[in-house]
Amino acid sequence: MTDLKGRVAIVTGASRGIGRVIALGLANAGCAVVIAAKSTASSEKLPGSIHTVAQEVEALGGQALAVQTDVRHEEQIEALAAKTLERFSRIDILVNNAGALWWQPLSETPAKRFDLVMSVNARAAFLCCRAVLPAMREQRSGHIVNMSPPFDLAMVPGRIAYSISKLGMTLLTHGLAEEVRPHNIAVNSLWPVTIIESQASINHHLGTPALWRKADILVDCVLRLVRKQSHEITGQALLDEDFLRAEGVTDFSGYACVPGSQPPRLSWSMAKMG
Repeated sequence: MTDLKGRVAIVTGASRGIGRVIALGLANAGCAVVIAAKSTASSEKLPGSIHTVAQEVEALGGQALAVQTDVRHEEQIEALAAKTLERFSRIDILVNNAGALWWQPLSETPAKRFDLVMSVNARAAFLCCRAVLPAMREQRSGHIVNMSPPFDLAMVPGRIAYSISKLGMTLLTHGLAEEVRPHNIAVNSLWPVTIIESQASINHHLGTPALWRKADILVDCVLRLVRKQSHEITGQALLDEDFLRAEGVTDFSGYACVPGSQPPRLSWSMAKMG
């Protein structure tokens, strides 16, 4: 397993929620972390910002770089990569975590919502990968993790726009993994089997805390992935629990948001907005 001390990780959507927890997990493991997100100030509805997370990373003894980034804009993504290289001279890990949620049928999806999920999900992940690849190729090493699901057609009805955008990220994983395999760069997708506690699950009323797991389960998956040699696992669309079970983990009780609860494994047909 690779030691992460001195590695540099970019996490998009890292001002709160899952992205924040992943950023802190990478910092705890020794990475310098670039916190990329739009929010520069905390609010009651959206607590946390790139600066508060950077302070948390530094409080752990890590190095942090907060870069305001709206992933809908190519020039801001290119600037994110440039600022990372200017500060740290390398890019080892990219976690494409920024996301837009829209679980509605086609007839209730205006063009602007379709454009939003496509821009923030599929297009942003594509552009972020393109921005970091020159540095990773030069280093002949790197890990990219896209937060997107395995192909499951059950997710599509009632969520067509969202599914196009998220499965587009998974296509990116499968295609790019083969393109960069000769450069010793790994590309994988990661997705939870049940709802993760985040601002999205809270604000969109996706069930109750008894049905949720902590984002720590995704952190543990990311850390295991990026510690592997690039050739060990690439081009895979992984489910968090299945991946950890394959790694020998058997006790998942510590990930439950409500102690003693057993969050169910959800199918897309069961997943409904509250």
